[in-house]
Amino acid sequence: MPQPALLEKHGDVATIVLNRPEHANAIDPDSTRALIQCIDAVAAEPSARVVVLRATGRMFCAGGSIDFFAKGGADFPAVLDELLGPLHAALHKLATLPVPVISAVNGPVVGGGIGLALCADIALAAESMKLRGGYSAIGLTPDACSSWFLTRRVGPMRAKQIFFTNDSLSAQQCLAMGIVSEVVPDAELAARTTALAEALARGATGALGRIKQLVDGAHERSLEAQLDLEHRLMVESAASAEAREGIAAFLSKRVPRFS
Repeated sequence: MPQPALLEKHGDVATIVLNRPEHANAIDPDSTRALIQCIDAVAAEPSARVVVLRATGRMFCAGGSIDFFAKGGADFPAVLDELLGPLHAALHKLATLPVPVISAVNGPVVGGGIGLALCADIALAAESMKLRGGYSAIGLTPDACSSWFLTRRVGPMRAKQIFFTNDSLSAQQCLAMGIVSEVVPDAELAARTTALAEALARGATGALGRIKQLVDGAHERSLEAQLDLEHRLMVESAASAEAREGIAAFLSKRVPRFS
């Protein structure tokens, strides 16, 4: 039986693969445990300079498994309670890694799959990608970071409309709203993802991590606090080997070799 989530490593790029295409990569206990293991392994891997999250099949993720929900019966709330704690902790770990995270959204994404797709720093989408809330249609509420990440991208009013109405949004609509970073033809998604991941892996990883820290928390800080953090991180960056190499490469008119 194939693993519902896989971890692949190619050079400096670690890739987490949702691998239940026959079940639309839906989230259930088995896939959750496999995903958590992959995220824990990535977080413990010091050589990973970029992380990619992608899926096999024609759908990125259908959200929570309705079969799993139905089988829960009277124990469903307790089983879900036990499942969500570790899953949410793992997604927080993935979203806050000090390296760039890219999601390659190859097709429709629903419910909890939204959180998986949008926990990335950069979300690339195939033209066949569609997004649908789905939760309220079965009497449930968002999980897996989906409400947090979607609200940050589109604002409270549009996020509520998406989750209230469960209308499907096309890839181009998602691009216009800022939900995804870029839309490419389906046949080009893998190559575009690889090219971006490899380019970022050649970058100044320490600086990218500090940029991520600045941007991710900017909306929660006052201007004064943001300026203080910019000050501190700029001084830290200036003391790094990356800065010395970057400046030397610029002056020598060569490509920097960050390590």
